[in-house]
Amino acid sequence: MSKDPTPFARHDHANCISAALAAADAACAARKVKLSPVRRRVLEILLESHAALGAYDVLARLDAEGLGSKPPVAYRALSFLVDQGFVHRIERLNAFIACAHPGATHDPAFMICRKCGTVAEAQASSRSLARAAAANGFQLEQTVIEAEGLCPACQSSAAA
Repeated sequence: MSKDPTPFARHDHANCISAALAAADAACAARKVKLSPVRRRVLEILLESHAALGAYDVLARLDAEGLGSKPPVAYRALSFLVDQGFVHRIERLNAFIACAHPGATHDPAFMICRKCGTVAEAQASSRSLARAAAANGFQLEQTVIEAEGLCPACQSSAAA
């Protein structure tokens, strides 16, 4: 597990956002791909909170800001950001979240609070799955773990 702060713990969120944007800028420059204004804004929208957003939620924000009103605008930007490793798709929620470790090759694990919707990303250890795959002749290419439960704040409010 990562020792990085999660959205479940107090952290400097402004620094969280600026560090992720700086990492995206640097990675795009190194890869010679363009982080267009719409792509950058989609990433900023996803970085604003640690909640996962659906494509239509992102599109509504883009539309309100005059950056596009057609679904392909949001889907193309999200696809680019996922392909570049700046955003993850959370299948369980049919939504997207900014990557907590942009630029790093990792197998993410998502802890999804079923009450408030906050999502925290951690680096998962998928050793047992890798062993099971190898024993069955299966070659793993990517592992994503999605777990649902209650975050510390929601546990506290439930106990009160």
